[in-house]
Amino acid sequence: MVISSLNIKRIVDLIGFIEECLNELKIFQSISEEEFLSDKRNPAYVESYLRRTLEAMFDIGRHILAKTYGYKELEYKKIAKELGNKGVVNQELSEKLFLMAGYRNRMVHFYREITPSELFNIVRNNLTDVEEFIRQIKHFIESYNKEIKL
Repeated sequence: MVISSLNIKRIVDLIGFIEECLNELKIFQSISEEEFLSDKRNPAYVESYLRRTLEAMFDIGRHILAKTYGYKELEYKKIAKELGNKGVVNQELSEKLFLMAGYRNRMVHFYREITPSELFNIVRNNLTDVEEFIRQIKHFIESYNKEIKL
């Protein structure tokens, strides 16, 4: 179902932004936790790029849901659920996005509770979830473009 046209350029630009952020975050995958924690700027750097990554992901999700399904003003956790419900992403990723939405909210509202160690662990163990989001959104765009051309 298409309510109005997706702004594919906007989505592609946001994907490019996410990929740039991922490149910045991946720098920290090759260092030890001890080295990461030895410079107090590292966690702040990771937190900033991670937050921007998450916000760009949910901006993409919000845009897709608004333009293809007519949703208005969704908060991040609802975006995560509806992307899965509508088949934009699979249910496994939808559940991970739900957790990411909660983490993003923690970063913004409970920022003093975010620890350097957990940021390091996210960089070490969870960036593939962002890459999977990119893959699934690109697949959705391909399917969308085919449907529009019919």
